[in-house]
Amino acid sequence: MRNRRTILRAGAVAAGAAAVGVGVAASGEAAPRGRVYVLIHGTHANSLHWSWVAGRLSARGHRAIAVDLPGHGTEAYIPRAYQSPQDLDGLAVEASPLAGITLEDWVAHVTGIVRQTGARVVLVGHSQGGVSVTRVAEAIPHLVEHIVYVAAFCCVDLRCMADYMGTPEAADAVTRRIVPIGDPASLGVSRMNWRSGEPADFALFKELIAADRPDGEVRAMLNTLQPDEVAAIPVSDGRGTPRRWGRVPRTYVRFTEDRTIPLALQNRMIREADRATPGTRSRVHDIRSPHYLPRDERLVSILDSV
Repeated sequence: MRNRRTILRAGAVAAGAAAVGVGVAASGEAAPRGRVYVLIHGTHANSLHWSWVAGRLSARGHRAIAVDLPGHGTEAYIPRAYQSPQDLDGLAVEASPLAGITLEDWVAHVTGIVRQTGARVVLVGHSQGGVSVTRVAEAIPHLVEHIVYVAAFCCVDLRCMADYMGTPEAADAVTRRIVPIGDPASLGVSRMNWRSGEPADFALFKELIAADRPDGEVRAMLNTLQPDEVAAIPVSDGRGTPRRWGRVPRTYVRFTEDRTIPLALQNRMIREADRATPGTRSRVHDIRSPHYLPRDERLVSILDSV
């Protein structure tokens, strides 16, 4: 029943996105000439993080649909204990409805949106969104024109994100120093207190997502992140097969200052993908940026050129 509900919800959301999404022509008008981009956010994030890029793609004549994965955006769960004044003891144990969500739910959701567009799409994923990109391309390769990983996980030789975070290439990842609130195994979610008033926490969060930005900007970024993320995703199988996922042309945009997915780890995943699919080697571009999605015209130009 969960899968059926998820698929139905995906269709409804996709229809709404087609009606009000960035770059979609109004009823009775000719559709704009250009590609259809489906943009998938990363961990603890939502479609808001793609809004600037989506607007720029729209200005260049494309349709851009920024997706909220199940459990994100308006479906995010904000624990009562997360509100001010915070109850830190309660925050460590409060149950979350996100605990029952799976990667399969995410794949069904995005696949439904892609089908509703009526076009072959450019599928773009940032950070953890790369896992969804791979699995969606594996499910419907005939509907995906191009894949773009933006400082994103691309699981090939190893099974899942967690496996890659245990490699030597991830040794410098700030993620390894992040301690979630409560027990993810018990809660079913990875819970973060982005609103912590502790200076040490803020310094760590800044290093994690945007070490080069002013503190005020970082505080604004932190307030766009949701506290709960599905704990099952990092340990779910994020691989595709050379026969299906591997036949879709792909681009990898490296963030050279990334402390969440270090450059060495990005390079490892690119090498693995190219070795697995020598006929569709990655097109690689570099942007000097930490992990948080930058407002950078170079990123828009890269997406525009695929």
